[in-house]
Amino acid sequence: MKRTILSAALFYFVCIASAQNTTLKNTVSKKAESLESKVIAWRRDFHQNPELGNREFKTAEKIATHLRSLGIEVQTGVAKTGVVGILKGGKPGPVVALRADIDALPIKERVNIAFASKAEGEYNGQTVPIMHACGHDTHIAILMGTAEILASIKNDLKGTVKFIFQPAEEGPPEGEEGGAELMIKEGVLNNPKVDVIFGLHINAQTEVGKIKYRPKGTMAASDWFKIKIMGKQTHGAYPWLGVDPIVTASQIVMGLQTIISRNVNLTESPVVVSVGQINAGVRSNVIPEELIMNGTIRSLDSKVQQLVHSRVKQIATAIAESAGATADVTITNKTGITYNDPSLTEKMLPTLEAAAGKDNVILTPAVTGAEDFSFYQEKIPGLYFFLGGAPKGKPISETAPHHTPDFYIDESGFVLGMKAMSDLTIDYMEMNAKKNK
Repeated sequence: MKRTILSAALFYFVCIASAQNTTLKNTVSKKAESLESKVIAWRRDFHQNPELGNREFKTAEKIATHLRSLGIEVQTGVAKTGVVGILKGGKPGPVVALRADIDALPIKERVNIAFASKAEGEYNGQTVPIMHACGHDTHIAILMGTAEILASIKNDLKGTVKFIFQPAEEGPPEGEEGGAELMIKEGVLNNPKVDVIFGLHINAQTEVGKIKYRPKGTMAASDWFKIKIMGKQTHGAYPWLGVDPIVTASQIVMGLQTIISRNVNLTESPVVVSVGQINAGVRSNVIPEELIMNGTIRSLDSKVQQLVHSRVKQIATAIAESAGATADVTITNKTGITYNDPSLTEKMLPTLEAAAGKDNVILTPAVTGAEDFSFYQEKIPGLYFFLGGAPKGKPISETAPHHTPDFYIDESGFVLGMKAMSDLTIDYMEMNAKKNK
């Protein structure tokens, strides 16, 4: 009899909690829809006034002003220009971090929109055009909207929310620290200690209204390499009197591609080795003494990553030696693998499906783009997903990729972004509140 009464009581309280959670998420949905025009206006302002990594001064000021207006505790100057907001819920529970990156890129915008960027700034000693060509402006606006939603229901939140607005995701200027790594170094995951972190990335190759996710390795580790080739300078008319570092570099570029085609089992682990920059010479009729090439390595497996590192060094130095030159190779790790905790992903998948509709949540292949969100995931469980930003009905083949002058985002997906981030917070707190009483 007692067991029956206890079971009935437990069922009653579970039903009450479920009903309260549903009511709360209905409130979130309505609030997100009411904020749509406000979030779009924020996004357009950030888009028209972009700032490069570690220089996001005005961006940070706007974020901090908004968070303070919501009664959220604000920390500024974190990792140079980062902003952190702390919202304490009305009930005990876990600490959930939500992250948005805030920096732009040295790219000249070519999109014909009223709020197109015409901004310029300094990047590694050069004056460059600036554009939000990866969608970070949308991330800022969506998280600001999410903060407003969660602040409006803070008395019902079973835990604490930490809003992380992170600078320099694309990498800090040469000679500076920055990004997620510096935020962690300065204690962003402590005081209060964060239990879990969620993040999203707008995606120009995913239709508005859809969400893409993947457990385990989702985005690649990113390594940057620098190869300095030393030859022997000579007149362009007499190449036999010198050692040509440009011809040597050309052979190295082609040699590096054999790593992908001959050293890595691509059916198991994708790899990319790309040379993005070559600098040498001052005149058309002078063969220079020195050449520097820079590139990137992308990998989704740590063992394969080490193999590629080894082969890059072997190929560059051996080809240089065969030409009578020398090659000095430096490889720097920029980000680790963006790794979605499998257990966390499984638990939170129903939340994403409820927010977007089950048919609109798609398991995606891993991508070779990289994200410094990986640094947070090395410390705590994290889930990173992609939010659709491509216009409905437009062929994905016709949408411009990220990091290009024609990059474009359809703003009608922002409401889903706010719902997803808010609902993930609410559901995770509900699942883990009892552990933190």
